[in-house]
Amino acid sequence: MPKAVFNPLVEMLAPPPIPAVQAWARAYDGAHGPLIDLSQAVPGYPPHPDLLAWLSEAAGSANLAGYGAIEGDMVLRDAYADHVSALYGASISAEDTHLTAGCNQAFVAALTAVAGAGDAVLMTNPCYFNHETTLAMMGIEARYVDCPAENGFLPRPSDVAAAITETTKAVALVSPNNPTGAVYPPALLAEIFALCRARGIWLILDETYRDFIAGGDSPHALFSEPGWQENLIQLYSFSKSFCIPGHRLGAITAGSAVVEQIAKVMDNLQICAPRAPQQAVAKGLPALVEWREANRLEIERRAEAMRAAFARTPAWDLQAIGAYFAFVRHPFEGRSSASVAEMLARDYGLVTIPGAYFGQGLERHLRVAFANVDTDQIAEVAGRLRLMRG
Repeated sequence: MPKAVFNPLVEMLAPPPIPAVQAWARAYDGAHGPLIDLSQAVPGYPPHPDLLAWLSEAAGSANLAGYGAIEGDMVLRDAYADHVSALYGASISAEDTHLTAGCNQAFVAALTAVAGAGDAVLMTNPCYFNHETTLAMMGIEARYVDCPAENGFLPRPSDVAAAITETTKAVALVSPNNPTGAVYPPALLAEIFALCRARGIWLILDETYRDFIAGGDSPHALFSEPGWQENLIQLYSFSKSFCIPGHRLGAITAGSAVVEQIAKVMDNLQICAPRAPQQAVAKGLPALVEWREANRLEIERRAEAMRAAFARTPAWDLQAIGAYFAFVRHPFEGRSSASVAEMLARDYGLVTIPGAYFGQGLERHLRVAFANVDTDQIAEVAGRLRLMRG
């Protein structure tokens, strides 16, 4: 009897990186103190008590137990449109928003709406691995533009232009970046967006970590460009700012014509985003502004603690840092990033992600997610790194 086979586009994918690196940590014997998990981007503090109360209230509502609108409940679409309008100094309507079950789903839905098998999407190197695997399992070609360390892990517009081909449907960027933490300056985003418009392709801009930009500055002015709706799709996650990654809630800001296409995709993925967190976040957006700002300042303090920690460990080169992430060059020439990350986790209780998981030419790098550890733990990281021998 013939054996059933898997979809080869899925079977060829590597296992999810986070569980893989956390498995290394299970071998750690505690010799240097408690395990310090720097692998996953999760908030290192709890949700606001009021938000938890609103979540509990909404979860117990019979009215919210049924299906909601595919595009999302209007109470949050309205609140989020107001929030985005104020943040970017633009005029965004509820019809320009679509709610999803997290930002990964937002990327899948947006990508499906604009590209298909045989098309190409331009990614950065380094890139967010879930974006890369999404393209792979959909049969979409991933093309790459290098973001060299000497350029702050940012792409050069001339390189972006050179990498676009006739099959390219979109350029996908993440700012602040995952894995490097690099923040794209507004002028650079404007230049790349102008290039996308000139070529008639989409800019898919993932701004999951925008609430943690140092100084709280507005990320860009793209929404003030006339006709932005024809070429821009912005993605966002409520997980970090509201500390609710387990509730899976994200958002897309795009023109109403894009939202219409994404709704077709969402109807086949999930029908509607989870409704209890939609109701709670709709209340939290205007009510918890000061709390969210305090959290942004806390992340800034942790970033400063990271800079100080790596200043005490000069063999480890902190090459980029921003929002939730630091991108670090390890000192062990000739050793793969996976072998160094495994040794850090197994022998020293420091869990990081190998740079090679994010692209080519990154064997000397590790991604360090510092937002989920406090400043005392960050200081401890420096001490353990100084003990490490290759």
